[in-house]
Amino acid sequence: MKQLRIALSADSRADFTNNAAFCVGTGRMGLALHQAYQEQLALAKELAGFQYIRGHGLFCDDMAIYQPYTDARGVSHEAYNFTYLDRVMDSYLKLGIRPFLELGFMPEKMASGTQTIFYWKGNVTPPSDMDKWTAMVKATLAHLRDRYGYDEVCRWPCEVWNEPNLVNFWENADKAKYLELYAATAKAVKEVLPDMRVGGPAICGGEGSQQWVDDFLRFCRDNQLPLDFVTRHAYMGQQTTKTGRYTYHAMCAVEDTYQEMKRTREIIDSYPEYRGMEMHITEFNTSYNPLCPIHDTNLNAAYIAGLLACLGDVAASYSYWTFGDVFEESGVPTRPFHGGFGMIAGGLIVKPTMWTFAFFNCLKGTPVYRDEHAVIACNADGSYEGVLWNLCREDKRDLCVSMEMPDGGAHTLLTRIVDEDCCNPLKVWHDMGEPASLSREELEFLRVAAQPVCQSRLLKEGEPVQMTLGRNAVMHFKLRPYRPAHEYGYDYEWYNNL
Repeated sequence: MKQLRIALSADSRADFTNNAAFCVGTGRMGLALHQAYQEQLALAKELAGFQYIRGHGLFCDDMAIYQPYTDARGVSHEAYNFTYLDRVMDSYLKLGIRPFLELGFMPEKMASGTQTIFYWKGNVTPPSDMDKWTAMVKATLAHLRDRYGYDEVCRWPCEVWNEPNLVNFWENADKAKYLELYAATAKAVKEVLPDMRVGGPAICGGEGSQQWVDDFLRFCRDNQLPLDFVTRHAYMGQQTTKTGRYTYHAMCAVEDTYQEMKRTREIIDSYPEYRGMEMHITEFNTSYNPLCPIHDTNLNAAYIAGLLACLGDVAASYSYWTFGDVFEESGVPTRPFHGGFGMIAGGLIVKPTMWTFAFFNCLKGTPVYRDEHAVIACNADGSYEGVLWNLCREDKRDLCVSMEMPDGGAHTLLTRIVDEDCCNPLKVWHDMGEPASLSREELEFLRVAAQPVCQSRLLKEGEPVQMTLGRNAVMHFKLRPYRPAHEYGYDYEWYNNL
């Protein structure tokens, strides 16, 4: 068994910035018109407290914003329809979550080419007419401003496009064309909303990605373009193996992913004009494929715990891709567990990774300890709260955590545990025979099986604090002074004498 010994003192302090709740990812925006999507988002908000949501497809044809027409005299007119946009924005704000706007993809009638991506055919070519593109951007932002108020909409960060360094997301991964798009779009944003924050380049990892960031910053500096933050993505999947519809990866280490993000941070800070500027990781996950079984596992939850513990050192936010499995990049999901990106499966079955975010959302006190297995905070009331995890790659052993406390007296230890045995809905589904369509009874059983195991322990004065984590476990604990409030006449020991 692995051992972790933690000694806390009254003046213990640790460097830890918790930005886990700032933003979460979604599929294309049009999916927000589905009832199941709204139910999953409401649950994610309740559990993890997400403040912003970011996804694709604002200008895709299913949102029906771009509606040009030709009148009876043969004169062409630009026109826009914001019916679906209003429904989506209203639903987000009703849940207490704001959009992190991604400006893309290209409406078919405005596109310069026919290249598309995904089952839903998002067009990824530059605009045929840049003036028409910027007019649409300005009209959309002006509508949002008029509907929701200038001050509110200026709180919504605005990102230009998605992963233009990849040929699948931007025709030919043409850097010059993207820089042209960014320049025109950023100026258009500021023309309508001078206080709205705009950024890019939203690149994904891979060869040359850091050079993209450097070239983007140099371009913005040399052309004195608006730039309020820098965005990029982070995925851990390495070598790829495909079996049937599914993708499997070797995963890089948490530390390797952190170092890649740190390098981007260093590039930003190498420019005096941009030193200290916010970096937002607007997508991150283990695998970048929506049909990768790791997403449904406890291993995924443990990987993400390690990332949440360190990414705040370099980034103002890191948006998990995605909150739920109402998602259609590779088509409509056919089974409740299919390796989907989401943290909530169909039928509101909570996957283990959702609990990682829920547990980190509890860490609101002063950080007092952090390492590769734990983050602990001290609350204002003197209680201690922490998240522990046991990521098992080569070393499959359990982890025993021992804590020495700075104060004496009895304590109450409350724990919530997610591991391979006690909170593993994927295993339960396998044991059920992997039904593609769940009966009401099966669905209810899986929902219960997806809940953490809650335990309590009364620790007498001087009794050590020990917690054991199984393989790929994630645990939330709260340790607070024991302050009994017994009621007169209630015999707590009576049942022991029966």
